[in-house]
Amino acid sequence: MNATTSARTPATRRPLVLASVMLAMFLTAIEATIVSTAMPGIVSDLGGFALFGWVFSGYLIFQAVTVPIYGKLADLFGRRPVMAAGMALFLAGSALCGLAWNMYALVAFRMLQGLGAGAVQPIAMTIVGDLYSLEERGKIQGYLSSVWAVSSVVGPALGGFFVEYAHWSWVFWINLPIGLLALTGVWFFLRERPAVSRPRIDFAGSALLFFAVGALMLALSVGRDAGVSSAFVPAALAAVSAVMFAGFIRRERAAPEPIMPLSLWRDRLMVVANVASFAAGVVLIGVSAYLPTYAQGVLGRSPTVAGAALTVMSIGWPLAAYIAGKNMPRLGFWKTATTGGVFLVAGALTLWLFRPQWGVVGLGAGSFLIGAGMGFATSTFVVAIQSSVGWNMRGAATALHLFMRSIGTTVGAAALGALMNWRLDARLHESFGRSAPDLSVFDRLLDPAERQTLPAEWLPLLRDALGDGIHFVFAAVLVLAVATALLTVMLPGRKTGLDRREERVAAE
Repeated sequence: MNATTSARTPATRRPLVLASVMLAMFLTAIEATIVSTAMPGIVSDLGGFALFGWVFSGYLIFQAVTVPIYGKLADLFGRRPVMAAGMALFLAGSALCGLAWNMYALVAFRMLQGLGAGAVQPIAMTIVGDLYSLEERGKIQGYLSSVWAVSSVVGPALGGFFVEYAHWSWVFWINLPIGLLALTGVWFFLRERPAVSRPRIDFAGSALLFFAVGALMLALSVGRDAGVSSAFVPAALAAVSAVMFAGFIRRERAAPEPIMPLSLWRDRLMVVANVASFAAGVVLIGVSAYLPTYAQGVLGRSPTVAGAALTVMSIGWPLAAYIAGKNMPRLGFWKTATTGGVFLVAGALTLWLFRPQWGVVGLGAGSFLIGAGMGFATSTFVVAIQSSVGWNMRGAATALHLFMRSIGTTVGAAALGALMNWRLDARLHESFGRSAPDLSVFDRLLDPAERQTLPAEWLPLLRDALGDGIHFVFAAVLVLAVATALLTVMLPGRKTGLDRREERVAAE
């Protein structure tokens, strides 16, 4: 009996389970965009603008730190109960967010949401790996990628609709009927048999990993989001993270059922795919965070136009993932992944070479190519990883891969932000000398109303400085895109070798 058969009985209704999984992923994918649109209304009602950033950071941190834990639990107890537990936490957090009486309560309930959301994407993708064969899996990954494209379009419109015609609380309460429908579909139509009869939970490893990653993410984001000017707090958090990581590695070597099996890091395919996922995460946050800023601050375009230039990335991604899925069985993992690497480099090169006279179309072209690269490469990585392990390791392997991308976006946001600020500060002093304004002047540049209050002679200098700063960021993005492409070239084997590995794993 192969791994797929052991995880699926004839009672499983794959189309209904897939639809339920896609609904669950839609909820977590739409969270960022729908809440972003509603935040002005939320702040005007609850106050607490100083905690604005933590509405997002709290959710993302708790989501990221729980991803590898949920992945391992899904291997121990089965996909269905762990997915149900995560969805229940997410829905409870959503209901409470809508009832929040101040910003502190909202941040706390968003953390509860994130605590549940960490289960959804890794287990959803693991379920797909269980239910579908190697030939089918690539195409299904294209369907899953399309969820992100739909959410990027629907989220802002839905958030604006609720704030204007109902109440901001519906931004969270809309999750309840959709989430219950997704949970019902997974619970009643997915049938499986967990591989471990008497699971042993690595509580110590889970706690060490949770605090190690949490402290690292706080160290990277606390200064930016909470306005902490002293370097002491981030440094102390980084030290705590290092100590916790050391303890975690020591624990995992001795644990009978490690929460993150270190054996995964001894497999060349895993190492290459996960390091590439980290680098791709940096590329992703670099484009997502700074391309709209360039369109608004340097080109002077509206937020709608800037958002459209970024949205085309969400079109290129699922389109490429679908094409990759259809051709992966014929081309093999290596060729499909390297195609993604080429698209990533082409997109990053377009943005690095960009000149204002190209207009927003040039930004959109770079954004589309980056999305296509992510679609080809990341879909291939997921399918390759899931094909290289058995059922009882698939959840942990999938979660580790997604976890590395999350860490990449977090580290990338901090590193690229520091690079940007350093360059902007240098340019301000070059242009204005000792009378140089501080970096908050760019807040006024990006606000159409505040921009009118700036001295007219400042505007070209500020636009040049902002363009130069983002150009530096795009140069870093290009370096990481090239690194990702080189890693895809290092992916072991061609189609035949990986097919043999799939057959060997399936026979175990």
